[in-house]
Amino acid sequence: MGQTIVEKIAQAHLAEGPKRPLRTGDFVSIRPHRVMTHDNTSAVMSKFKGIGAKKIHDPTQLVFALDHDIQNQDEVNQKKYRAIEAFAKEHGVDFYPAGSGIGHQIMVERGYVVPGSFVVASDSHSNMYGSLGAVGTPIVRTDAAAAWATGEFWWQIPRSIQVVLEGKLTEGATGKDVIIALCGLYNHDEVLNAAVEFSGPGVASLSMDARFSISNMSTEWGPLVGWFPVDDITIAYLRGGYQRLKSTGVARFTEQDIENWAKNPPVADGDAVYAARIVLDLSQVTPHVSGPDTVQVMQSLAEMERKKVAIQKAYLLSCVNSRVEDLEAAARVLKGKKVAPEVTFYLGAASKWVQEEAERRGIWQTLLDAGANPLPAGCGPCIGLGVGLLEPGEVGISATNRNFKGRMGSRDAQCYLASPEVVAASAVAGYICGPNATADRAAERSYTQFATAASAEKVEVLPGFPKQVRGRMVFMPQDNVNTDAIYGKDYTYRDDMTREMMARVVMENYDPQFASRTQAGDVVVSGFNFGTGSSREQAVTALKAKGIPLVIAASFSQTYLRNAFNNGFLCVEVPELVKRLRQQFAGSSERTIIPGDEINIEFTSGAFFCREEKFAFPALGSVPQSLVIAEGVENLVAKRLGLGH
Repeated sequence: MGQTIVEKIAQAHLAEGPKRPLRTGDFVSIRPHRVMTHDNTSAVMSKFKGIGAKKIHDPTQLVFALDHDIQNQDEVNQKKYRAIEAFAKEHGVDFYPAGSGIGHQIMVERGYVVPGSFVVASDSHSNMYGSLGAVGTPIVRTDAAAAWATGEFWWQIPRSIQVVLEGKLTEGATGKDVIIALCGLYNHDEVLNAAVEFSGPGVASLSMDARFSISNMSTEWGPLVGWFPVDDITIAYLRGGYQRLKSTGVARFTEQDIENWAKNPPVADGDAVYAARIVLDLSQVTPHVSGPDTVQVMQSLAEMERKKVAIQKAYLLSCVNSRVEDLEAAARVLKGKKVAPEVTFYLGAASKWVQEEAERRGIWQTLLDAGANPLPAGCGPCIGLGVGLLEPGEVGISATNRNFKGRMGSRDAQCYLASPEVVAASAVAGYICGPNATADRAAERSYTQFATAASAEKVEVLPGFPKQVRGRMVFMPQDNVNTDAIYGKDYTYRDDMTREMMARVVMENYDPQFASRTQAGDVVVSGFNFGTGSSREQAVTALKAKGIPLVIAASFSQTYLRNAFNNGFLCVEVPELVKRLRQQFAGSSERTIIPGDEINIEFTSGAFFCREEKFAFPALGSVPQSLVIAEGVENLVAKRLGLGH
């Protein structure tokens, strides 16, 4: 059985894991090529120091780029920025001060991401690195601190889904429209927490900037990786980047490296196993708009034009759509025109270099002449920081990647997402529209799911890790049980909550009777995307306080899964068990079902019996076992550094 591209790239960066070819579901320790942090570097520094670490394992792995709150000039923020810069200087870490650009753009622009590499960042839009043939994926701050200290972080290899692109985009359609179409067509978690592998003849017709946009905004679609193959477009971009870096005396890769990538690009094996396949005909993609307030709903631009939705603010900025090609496209629409008097139009380049290049070509001046309000190269309004946020009752059209309610300002505002051309045309018209007439149609949906299941595998159990867990089954059949349901917001920021108090309120917002009906030792079984929502760690530690030894779910929110193992808490994905239990309890209206059955999970065999049926789960090898034995990643890192936590 061959390997997918994610399995192959993970194999190439493997520090610890199974002694066989890697496959979906494996827990591994990865030694990434690069680790990027932004303003949250300060929080990672605190975790790094809290572990007791004194030295960065490999300073060449790290990149610090200040990009989120760069408009904030108050002393608290400036002190934080100075501390990050001083830390970078002390440890020899590459540092980019406020105004340099958005971290993800810096990573691709400054040569930190190369084909076949494994690159992570403590930010959700790390998917963007996949556009250059790398595995790019987000990590949480604790993982970043662990990587600083040891050069490694743990990861579970996600299932892979092929997205086959056919045909070519028609006039007026853009890379942004491709990802808007995918978010709108496949909006029932088809790709949630997967690795999406783009392929097919249509890839060759997409520019590098279009690929950046698609990979970047794949985050909103749901996958952990958005990978593009390396072809002539990729190589041309890398050659241009090499020459730019060389002119400044920087060499992160060589001409020989480029030749090698051109001749031997990273590719999946022909017999690789995929969980599903999506086919998208690019010729069917037309300009669309996401929203309002969600990427899961799309409307054709033609339909939006008929509605004449008035806007008060327009945005051309962010790491998804403010590169030179994007700015140039908007400038073509705005040349010789003026932004409508009732609209405020905000402009920000993805990086300082992008702005300088746009200025050199006259693009920037065209945008300013039309009435754009320039902002420094950074995140700003996209993350709800700085000037230009949406006020109550306002409507905005934005070329950013995320339009969740309240993301760009007031929760009483509305936000739509669209391509730079649509944003520019709307800014001039005062309502959502495009520069030209467009077809009123959507691409066809083509989704094929393949049967996949974990196979039982014998593993060696380390001293201190349980060979088995036996407990009464507690079935919570709902999908998307979120962290507020597990541990309510009313308790999240209280410092007086003891373990006993946490145990009494666990699952209170899901089922007020949960705590009184369950007992220590019970095994929780739940649906898909368990632990979605905020990143509060108490949604893990509260279950531990209750004495729950592990949670079995059809799937987990990636953030929850990381928080769980980072706190030494067991989580196991067994979708077939959940599907079977739903069939058996289909008539029940209970939110918490306790039928009296016992589950006995054998970790040595990777399988267990429930209701006389056998179920397998991904083997828990040395990497997850070590996290559980140490009761969390911080203790494990400290132990490996000889700090005696």
